[in-house]
Amino acid sequence: MEDGRRSGMRADVATAPTGEGPWSHDCGWADLLAPVSLVDGLGKLDLSEGWAARWTATWSSSGDPVSCVVRDLPQTSVLDGGPTRWFSWRRSQRHRPGLHFLVSTGRHHGAESLEEARVLLALDFAGGLVDVIAQPVKFRFDVGGKRREHTPDFLAVTRAGIWLIDVRPKALIKESDLEAFAVAAEIAVACGWHYVVAAQWRDNVVAAVDAFSSQRRALSDPLGLRPGLLEAAREGRTFGELTDATSFPAVARAQLLHLLWHRQVGIDLSMPFGNQSFVVRPTGPAS
Repeated sequence: MEDGRRSGMRADVATAPTGEGPWSHDCGWADLLAPVSLVDGLGKLDLSEGWAARWTATWSSSGDPVSCVVRDLPQTSVLDGGPTRWFSWRRSQRHRPGLHFLVSTGRHHGAESLEEARVLLALDFAGGLVDVIAQPVKFRFDVGGKRREHTPDFLAVTRAGIWLIDVRPKALIKESDLEAFAVAAEIAVACGWHYVVAAQWRDNVVAAVDAFSSQRRALSDPLGLRPGLLEAAREGRTFGELTDATSFPAVARAQLLHLLWHRQVGIDLSMPFGNQSFVVRPTGPAS
C-alpha cells in the first residue's frame, strides 16, 4: 500500500480485465481522447468552390515567414519549419507554459499550458512520434463573411501519419473555436493529414500515463528483474502480484512502470491504474 501511494497509483479491489480498453500496449494516442463534434462549426464556413485557393497558410522557415494558399500547402516545407510565434512567462498568468522533454525526439518542446503538456506526453507515449512543432502554421480563412485567423497548437509527425492538433478544454470551447477547429479539420483533410481536438481525456488515462512516465527514460536492470516480469505477465497477474513475487518489489515497480511506458506489457486504461490492475503481455514473440 505504501509503495502504491508513492507511485501515485490506487490500490483498489482487484478487477478482472474487461476488454473494453483502450489497452495501453496497442492503442493510438488519439484513442486516449474523448471525441469532439465539429458539426456546429461548419455552418458559417465559406467552403464554396475554390476555397483552398482563397484560404492561406503562413509558417516560419529559418526565422522568416513564408505563405501560400492552402491548395499548395502539401507541396511546401511546412514540416521543416518552426513555431510561428513564441510564448513567454510572466507573473499572475493563468496558464502554465514550459518546456517538456520527450523521449521520442530526445529534445525539449514548448507547451503553453498544462493541457498542451498532457498532449505532448500522450504523443510521446502512444503516438509513434518522430517530431512535433508547436504553433506550426497560421491559417487565414473566411467565416460568416469575415476574414479570420487561427493557429493550431501542434503539428506532429508520427510513424502513422501527420497530425494537426488543437488543444482546448471542453468547458472553454466557444462557437468561434468550433469554427476555427472546423477550418483546421478541412485543411488537414485537404493536406492528407489527421486532425483532432484535444478537449477531454478518457477516464483514468491521464493518471495512468503520468504514472508510466515516471520511468520513461533509459533504465538499467542490474538485478535482472525484467525478464521474469515479462514472463510472469503472460499469466495476466495484477501489478501488485507481479512486483511482490520478486525479491525486490520496490525496484520491480520501477521496472514494470518502464515496461508499461515502452508498451512491452499493457493494462486496460478504462480501469483505474493501481496494484490491482491486471497486466497483460502482448501476443507474439518475446521481446
